[in-house]
Amino acid sequence: MINITLPDGSVRSYDKGTTSHEIALSISEGLARNVIAAKVNGEVIDSNRPITQDADLQLLTFRDKDGKSTFWHSSAHLMAEALEALYPGVKLGIGPSIENGFYYDIDLGDRTLSSTDFPKIEQKMLELAREKNEYIRKEVSKADAIAYFKEKGDEYKLELLEDLEDGSITFYEQGGFVDLCRGPHIPNTGSIKAVKMMKVAGAYWRGDENKKQLTRVYGVSFPKAKELKEHLALLEEAKKRDHRKLGKELELFMFSEKVGAGLPIWLPKGTALRTRLENFLKEEQIKRGYQPVITPHLGKKELYMTSGHWDKYGEDSFQPIHTPREGELFLLKPMNCPHHCEIFGHKPRSYKDLPVRIAEFGTVYRYEQTGELHGLTRVRGFTQDDAHLFCMPEQLKEEFLGVLELTTYVLEKLGFSDYTAQISLRDPENKEKYIGSDEIWEQAESAIIEATKEVGLETVTELGEAAFYGPKLDFMVKDALGRSWQLGTIQVDYNLPERFELEYIGADNAPHRPVMIHRAPFGSMERFIGVLTEHCGGKFPLWLQPEQYVILPISEKFNGYARELKNQLAAKDIRGFVDERNEKIGRKIRDAEVKKVPLMLIVGEKEAAEGKVSIRKQGEGDVGSMTIDEFETYFKQLL
Repeated sequence: MINITLPDGSVRSYDKGTTSHEIALSISEGLARNVIAAKVNGEVIDSNRPITQDADLQLLTFRDKDGKSTFWHSSAHLMAEALEALYPGVKLGIGPSIENGFYYDIDLGDRTLSSTDFPKIEQKMLELAREKNEYIRKEVSKADAIAYFKEKGDEYKLELLEDLEDGSITFYEQGGFVDLCRGPHIPNTGSIKAVKMMKVAGAYWRGDENKKQLTRVYGVSFPKAKELKEHLALLEEAKKRDHRKLGKELELFMFSEKVGAGLPIWLPKGTALRTRLENFLKEEQIKRGYQPVITPHLGKKELYMTSGHWDKYGEDSFQPIHTPREGELFLLKPMNCPHHCEIFGHKPRSYKDLPVRIAEFGTVYRYEQTGELHGLTRVRGFTQDDAHLFCMPEQLKEEFLGVLELTTYVLEKLGFSDYTAQISLRDPENKEKYIGSDEIWEQAESAIIEATKEVGLETVTELGEAAFYGPKLDFMVKDALGRSWQLGTIQVDYNLPERFELEYIGADNAPHRPVMIHRAPFGSMERFIGVLTEHCGGKFPLWLQPEQYVILPISEKFNGYARELKNQLAAKDIRGFVDERNEKIGRKIRDAEVKKVPLMLIVGEKEAAEGKVSIRKQGEGDVGSMTIDEFETYFKQLL
């Protein structure tokens, strides 16, 4: 017998070799119908694979992240089967699941594929799905695997096999289709009820520009047609909220080919919005004892060799800057932390000085690949709301909790109340990616885990997602459309203080090494504003709006009264402008609606005579007539 521990902590006993599907069936038939995979001791496996030892078990459905990933990976195999049927001789690269669906890289030879081919691919996929063919896992020797793909003439699979060890190779088969794959997969194709081909693009084999460009076909699938319909509606709404589109319409930011790809330029309205966000956080930091600093946009190569960034980020950095002095190299800074380490170490520190909290809105530069750039959310130059706290080990938990409180306050103030805290740990199977000893990593990881437990924060744990110098607590925030974004981050670091030989004199009059906390509630100003724009559809919180109102005179003869009102409102610290264009009032209202100006103050003969304004709220319509003092009261209630 084996003992199976379920997520609720209950333990059930089963015969050795029982499958996850059989366990689901023992709980309820309805559950068994919906289970598409299982997580056994943290590993996602097929639901029909036998469990041979005591295990923690999570039964996965399409509602679970790992369940969706398995469903979409299986759908990629189904699409490949359809493509083989429709395009005989097609060669297959890789076909993974992605965040919103799946893709397969294919070599069509001399043929081409476009969106006009999508309906027949979808039809073929559904036809194959209705056959309810099982996904069958087979362990295959390397020699047999090579022989199979040689006979098939698929050089891409043969290249993938070169990197695989004999004894670790598996095939998956469904219907008449066989693929090299680790799995896992759903039980059978019958679960796939709705499919949609999304787009087609070019992709170099294995991301190498020197290799052949393949055709990448993207798709998405669901267990119910209704879910596909809802997904497509969500995508349409996402298009309307795209921060690149809204950024242009609202005149927030721009890009220039002459300046360079991935280097955003903030326009006056966007600058006003960004400045208010910065000032909001600066005020909160001052209250909590942070000291603002400013550091250069570049540093000598030696600085980043000391920090480890040269080794870990060298390929993602801009090329070194050569100075007239022989052998002297500078880098545009990829991180602010090395500069802040230098600030801490520039003078002797006592334990009485700690904690030291250094904060900077520091701009950093990373050379992201052109194809990965995306509006404000993936850029080459961005400003982090960065801070580094240096403390004694015994102060670590208290400081971490303080940072945690600030981060959650900032997110919720901006309307991001739906978030999950992800504890990002190092990959125990690939420790060479990181710097520092096992002991240091265990201390840092334990500190994060204990602090989150103390405040009862709901967390998930991800291995391999840590920074190279320490574990992190990343905030995965859901926006209004239910999409997840990684925004704020808190990191515990024992390594950089060691590498920079930072010290403080303790109460025992001996030198000690401080612990360092890296912290950025926004993450980066660019990414945060991009996500915030899409979250609120360009209708920013009133306190953040660059223009909180517009005064709309019905005709030019009321422009003077409108200007008087603007001056009165400016004295009350309410921001706005007068639309003095010689346009009809209907046109002015429509334009203000498009620009998402929150409040429209309409003035004509009656309003001028009574010393009032007629108020209209963006997206809602008329509110009523008010004096300026009444409007001030109404305005403050909206903040």
